[in-house]
Amino acid sequence: MDEQLDKLDLRLLQELQKDGRLTNNELGERIALSPSQCSRRRTRLEAEGYIRSYRAYLDQQKLGLDMLVVISVTLATHNRDNARRFSQLINGLPEVLEAYALTGEMDYHLKVATRGLADLSKFVNDVLLPHESVQHVKTSIVLDTLKTFEGFPVHMPGSWHGESAR
Repeated sequence: MDEQLDKLDLRLLQELQKDGRLTNNELGERIALSPSQCSRRRTRLEAEGYIRSYRAYLDQQKLGLDMLVVISVTLATHNRDNARRFSQLINGLPEVLEAYALTGEMDYHLKVATRGLADLSKFVNDVLLPHESVQHVKTSIVLDTLKTFEGFPVHMPGSWHGESAR
């Protein structure tokens, strides 16, 4: 973590992760700073890349994306060109919510949302498996979500699990 971040910066980041729509007035009330100080800090944190963007989190179920799947992929060959082709494929697929290159038995894990089993089957059999870069695919349907991403742990260096920058 950058040494330029103080406790107020960290608290500001914590609050914005909870609600990116906070006004500078609301943010100031939560972290005990004036709105103008919050505005300056927010602008600096955005400019320095600590805050990359603001988004709305949509409801997966209301959008009809009833099936969440973790797909493990093994590449056909292990070279840069093949990895690049696979990356290009994945980055062009809106069903892929997240993708991770891994060490170990499988090369990649994909988090995928589909409208059901038929769409999952089409995704695997018509998109992933026929692609020249892919050798093997293993799917695991998510039965229950125990925890979703709520933001990164933001705390002062040296503080313990779950302690905030207060």
